[in-house]
Amino acid sequence: MKARRGRAVPEIEAFDFRPGRILARKYEVVSRAGAGWEGEVYILRELATGIERAGKFFFPRRNPHNRAAAFYARKLHKLRHCPIVIQYHTQETIPYRGVPINFLVSDYVEGELLSEFLRRQRNHRLRVFEGLHLLHALAAGVECIHNLREYHGDLHSENIIVRRYGIGFDLKLLDMFHWGTPRPENIHDDVCDLVRIFYDAIGGRRCYAGHPPVVKGIIRGLKRSLILKRFRNAGQLRGYLETMTWD
Repeated sequence: MKARRGRAVPEIEAFDFRPGRILARKYEVVSRAGAGWEGEVYILRELATGIERAGKFFFPRRNPHNRAAAFYARKLHKLRHCPIVIQYHTQETIPYRGVPINFLVSDYVEGELLSEFLRRQRNHRLRVFEGLHLLHALAAGVECIHNLREYHGDLHSENIIVRRYGIGFDLKLLDMFHWGTPRPENIHDDVCDLVRIFYDAIGGRRCYAGHPPVVKGIIRGLKRSLILKRFRNAGQLRGYLETMTWD
């Protein structure tokens, strides 16, 4: 990599912020919440208020000239009125090993990853009726995103948080894919991902043959062309779920 003031800029693969560390004179590190291709997420405590926040720290090589973080922040701001999206607050910069590190501060949402929630269920799956409630909550949430001509781009059970579960699901989405101008195929990808999540949540391949026709009419064998023939966006999927009839 290019040298900076006579020194090579280090390849940063992890930040390893310890609990109690103070960042930007505003936040205390509570714990690491997760890691991914772009960087790491930490739970932070705001020193002035004691409120816990989430901080997404970008690896420098994944955030050249701060383009990734800025794009991500603008996307979250655009979607700020969508209840399923975590609310963005601000961007900060700190020095780390001689390199400026950008991080985004958002609401910290307590809950359980959908993948963990499903593992706790009997036979590691939901009953069909529960699965339909899950799918409806996801479709209604993503509909708001699609109505703003945006998309998530990476929907799966590891980046969906279950906040509450009862007669329905209270959900939040993590790690929205942020590169590029939205295109119709991005929205189509979201729809197919929603159907795949539903399919997996109610038992996947091992249970598919035993599902009623109305359920198979949603999953459509996971064939993309058949799914998109019926559902072009999350709103159409949500509308179908609210008006479907059982055979």
